[in-house]
Amino acid sequence: MGLVSTEATPHHHARLRRRSMDAGDTSAAAAVAPTPARLREALAALSKAFESGDCSDGSAAAAVSDLLNAAADAADAEADAEDEAAAGVVEEMLREVHAFLSSPSSNQLAIDALSLELVKPVAKLGALMRNCWDIANAIIEFFVSNCNPRDMLSILCEAVDAPLASNGSVYFVLLFKELAKVLVLIQRRHTEQVKVTLPAVLRVMNAVIPECDEEHGKIIVDMYDAALRIGNAIQEMCKKMVNQKNEELCSVLSLYSLQNIALVSRCKQQHILSACGSVVLQHSKILTFCGFTYLGLLTGNDVTSATDKISKDEDADLLECFSFAMNGANLAVIWTYMDDEISKYAGAELESALKDVKGNHTRMWQAINILRYVLSSTHYPWVIKSHGLDLLLTIANESRIEEINDHVDVSSSGPQIFATLKTAILLDLVKDEVSREIRRADQDIVESDQLQDGGEWPPPWFSHALELVELILKPPEGGPPCLPDHGSRSRKMFGEETMRKVYSEWLMPLRPIVAGIQSESEEDGSDVANHIMCSLNPVQLVLYRCIELAEEKMKGF
Repeated sequence: MGLVSTEATPHHHARLRRRSMDAGDTSAAAAVAPTPARLREALAALSKAFESGDCSDGSAAAAVSDLLNAAADAADAEADAEDEAAAGVVEEMLREVHAFLSSPSSNQLAIDALSLELVKPVAKLGALMRNCWDIANAIIEFFVSNCNPRDMLSILCEAVDAPLASNGSVYFVLLFKELAKVLVLIQRRHTEQVKVTLPAVLRVMNAVIPECDEEHGKIIVDMYDAALRIGNAIQEMCKKMVNQKNEELCSVLSLYSLQNIALVSRCKQQHILSACGSVVLQHSKILTFCGFTYLGLLTGNDVTSATDKISKDEDADLLECFSFAMNGANLAVIWTYMDDEISKYAGAELESALKDVKGNHTRMWQAINILRYVLSSTHYPWVIKSHGLDLLLTIANESRIEEINDHVDVSSSGPQIFATLKTAILLDLVKDEVSREIRRADQDIVESDQLQDGGEWPPPWFSHALELVELILKPPEGGPPCLPDHGSRSRKMFGEETMRKVYSEWLMPLRPIVAGIQSESEEDGSDVANHIMCSLNPVQLVLYRCIELAEEKMKGF
């Protein structure tokens, strides 16, 4: 999907010509030695071509681009980014480009032609070489300030979609910041432009963030900040619009902020997660600007309302990019339990919303149902889930449960359900810790060249993990969890409506989850995976037997 434009400018014709060249032979570019002297020659030839009018094929601008691409490829493939001499050469080349662009005698058509060619290689060099970041940023910022905003939006989105082998996070941070700047320069058709920009941004974030580890901590926080700038830019666009278009763009913006909150919350490193509180706070303020309330977040109603405003056939791809929006609604509330500044911002509104939810049975179960998105997901760290459980217990407090006589069949088992959730989260946390310890031990072994039999197995702490598993699967007192007293409550618990609800909403959704864990463990084949398989077997037996019993019971209804 391309950026919206109402006329075909020479800039667009140049893009088409360049794409046809990109599809051809690139061996000539590889043979060009990227030096400042050659770059000066190419820039002089470009200037001369535009002065004489002999620039129709775009080859002059492509020659400049080829030199910078060659420099970027060399830095990427040969680790020249660590070579001070090579880094100095590249920095000098970029300064030559910036001097050419900012010269009073520069031709605007030449600048437009270079904007089409240079954004990707310049951003790549800025990402690969630390000393080149500032000058690379200055070049792209010059293009944003001096070229057609809609053209630059298209160019930047195309650059964001480009695959990178290394230092991709730094590259995207640079481009996101410039995307935010160009968005506020758009004068018309704001909603259409945003709709084709955000999928490119969110595709990158969905792909990059899960792959980042502790080493990438700072740059990931920088990416969250850069993505927030895009949200702030869209907020400024909303302020310029009125009526229905403003409402639609606000809906898009709110879903973008929710998606960002969900992605921020996926970080597993505690110190990085803690550093993201300010980002979540700013997204919370955006949600308030868009008309969201804590009551609407708790029940999910605000998310549904925003989605309905853009649920059109042509927006299917856009809506797919907001797949974690409902998670984001949960998490926006959970973060108020985690971060003091967000809690201060929420003030009494959250307490009022919780009181409203607990005082209305329908809303209470809406909120509990929405929380399952986060609690059942494997994407979020346990500090998030722990606060999520606190929220769940706050919503479904025992005193309120006892008051709901009409729904005693579900509510009476609430404490057992919540206790089981806590146990399950603890067990999964232990599993993650076991996996992390094994990876760390393997790394230590490799680094010290102690490869005899793969090191000590099992490690000393392994027995303690097994003791915990045994405690959960085989309680000391024995027997299954306590069920409610026999009588009318039990008859209602095993009534047709409840049984079908348990079967469809609890038992059947568990089956693919268990099957997925089994499949992953079988593919892994490691000792840890084998132990997980052993622990999973009794769970499978109980689950499948419960499904069989439920199916038999439902046949009699």
